[in-house]
Amino acid sequence: MIFVTVGTHEQPFDRLLKYMDELAGSGALGEEVVMQTGYTDFQPRHCRWQKLYPFGEMNRLVDEARIVITHGGPSSFIMPLQRGRIPVVVPRREEFGEHVNDHQVDFCRQVAQRQSNIIVVEDIDRLGSVLTDYDRLAAGLNPDSGSNNERFCREFAAVVDSLFEDK
Repeated sequence: MIFVTVGTHEQPFDRLLKYMDELAGSGALGEEVVMQTGYTDFQPRHCRWQKLYPFGEMNRLVDEARIVITHGGPSSFIMPLQRGRIPVVVPRREEFGEHVNDHQVDFCRQVAQRQSNIIVVEDIDRLGSVLTDYDRLAAGLNPDSGSNNERFCREFAAVVDSLFEDK
């Protein structure tokens, strides 16, 4: 299953929703697509969808999904990272009326470069091929870099362990 979430931003993200609905309808994916559509009038015809899911249901969908696709809002792509997943992130763009500016594009580029834990797709026409090649693309990335708390605990434990090894 592929899970798509566009977050709770009040501007619609129809470009992503329509693309994924068409892709699902074509049969090219070979698996179910479930969408959280947010604030839009668009109603997918080929996907199971709901405007908003409760938090627990979102977690369950992320856990069950083979691939999670999000918009570029940090809350949306950090949640899959915290659950050990590599999300495909499609930033909202100002030119399509999806956000007030292109800060999601800039932010996602920086996260991908610095953390190496998300797959950024700026050109929606590349999304299908990214999904086809997802397993290979995700294998080279680091899902554990999504949690600073976990990294701190791991590094702190290593320091403590080294103190006892020297004695």
